[in-house]
Amino acid sequence: MRTLALVISLLALACATAASAHAFPDNSSPHVGATIATVPKMVKVWFDGELEPVFSTLVVKNAAGAVVSLGKGEVDAKNQALLETTLPKGLPPGTYTVYWSVVARDGHRTAGHFTFTVK
Repeated sequence: MRTLALVISLLALACATAASAHAFPDNSSPHVGATIATVPKMVKVWFDGELEPVFSTLVVKNAAGAVVSLGKGEVDAKNQALLETTLPKGLPPGTYTVYWSVVARDGHRTAGHFTFTVK
């Protein structure tokens, strides 16, 4: 009986460790749901773990669904938990959606999106 309890405990610990390995957003600039006065030069999303640069993307789309960001995003060379993309000058006011898709260093993929509004 003790052996069975030990095996179950070890399996539970292994599953909890694997589940916590996914990379999820920790912070962003602009913030999720923010209303800002001017278009930022960059959109940045910080994650709670390091990312695989080759498999991680960040794009910004306008309300019509057109991509407005320049490129597909890059993981910062000095901070492997930071994914960022550049925005062009002169974007009009409106609501923009940030789409991210990342692969954590352990190979787990997560994805999501959020919006911000420019007055």
